[in-house]
Amino acid sequence: MKQKELITNIQSRLGIESLNPMQEAAIANKSSDVILLSPTGSGKTVAFASMMLSSLSNPSAKIQGVIIAPSRELVTQIYRVVRELATGYKVVALYGGHSMLDEKNSLTPSPDIVVATPGRLLDHIERKQIDLYTTRILVLDEYDKSLELGFQDEMRKIVRMMPNRSRTILTSATRLDSLPDFMKLKKVDLIDFLHQTETPRSRIQIVEVESPSRDKIATLTDLLKSLSDGRVIIFVNHRESAERVYNHLLSAGLPVGIYHGALDQNDREKAIDLLNNGTTPILVSTDLGARGRDIDSVHSIIHYHIPLTEETWTHRNGRTARVDATGTVYVLTSEADNIPDYIVFDRSYVPSGHSYNPIKAATATLYFNAGKKEKISRGDIAGFIIKQGGVEASQVGRIVVRDHCALAAIPADEASGIVKLLAQQKLKGKKIRISLQH
Repeated sequence: MKQKELITNIQSRLGIESLNPMQEAAIANKSSDVILLSPTGSGKTVAFASMMLSSLSNPSAKIQGVIIAPSRELVTQIYRVVRELATGYKVVALYGGHSMLDEKNSLTPSPDIVVATPGRLLDHIERKQIDLYTTRILVLDEYDKSLELGFQDEMRKIVRMMPNRSRTILTSATRLDSLPDFMKLKKVDLIDFLHQTETPRSRIQIVEVESPSRDKIATLTDLLKSLSDGRVIIFVNHRESAERVYNHLLSAGLPVGIYHGALDQNDREKAIDLLNNGTTPILVSTDLGARGRDIDSVHSIIHYHIPLTEETWTHRNGRTARVDATGTVYVLTSEADNIPDYIVFDRSYVPSGHSYNPIKAATATLYFNAGKKEKISRGDIAGFIIKQGGVEASQVGRIVVRDHCALAAIPADEASGIVKLLAQQKLKGKKIRISLQH
């Protein structure tokens, strides 16, 4: 793919006016094997996607590039970016929790680019539904995770299926001391921006919020009611804690969602969509939400539990102050907590429980039980809401279309009336179930 077309797509399709130094260095690099190190939130996805695309030949109905990421959340985020940039190329995403039949069908004709988790990719290989023989470019995002012991057997089998690999790109926000022998890299070119760019820490305020009791739930509630309107992610260490905190905040009347590994894939994706579109601007999450999700403009991070490792602390905080933004990180502490050395507070804060501009749900979300596989597009949904629901175009918020469903943001104060109007109509000649998501 020509660099001029690539830059144009970055600007027009992703809305990025200019590349940062790390992205410029990545795109300019032509080495066969590259390790790209850069802080969380610095734009690595655009960087490594551009590196890969600049190395591709013309679309050929054969797999040329494979991007592997350790979680389905990362895969879906990367897929969305690559799909926008790779005009003319067929891009598919393969990950657990996704329909295997839909994925199998998407592999015919063969895609040019595959974005996948290791386990799901190996599953397709073993079913003989995918052939990686023609793959020339392999990208491992968060390679510190992809190549750790739990993934090494899968990765060894996958890499063995790529005998024509001529370029390997490894990316991460943290270093890995050594690489497994099966990677068989040649002379590796290191692009290290971990300490050469302005780090997110310089744009983050770390704030201690002391809880008078070991159970911090009352302090958390007061803190949330003290904050100005904006997106907030609350991190806990366990799924059970996520459920407890979520249910408490819900009963307190706060617009809150929940995200953890025991939820099915659709519910996890929906939780992120409702956070992004403003329906539930507060999200309670385990550390599964610390990596790989495409989340817009998070104003504040709250550590309900002290993170168990410094790496987790870094990745949680990386959800805010992304690119050039600023953010605030609140750490709830009690007498039961031991504060590790890597947590250094800038100030302390005692929440009042009141805010002049409180966090609120500005939008409601419509759910449609049809999506891309039913030939429904974002334009179809936008036109339907405007024409049949009597909504101004400027009032229609973010629309997300997935394989078999779609979500659309509308004004919260008009939501019930809009649903009643739309429920009586057909979308593209089909009767589709439409409901409100909370």
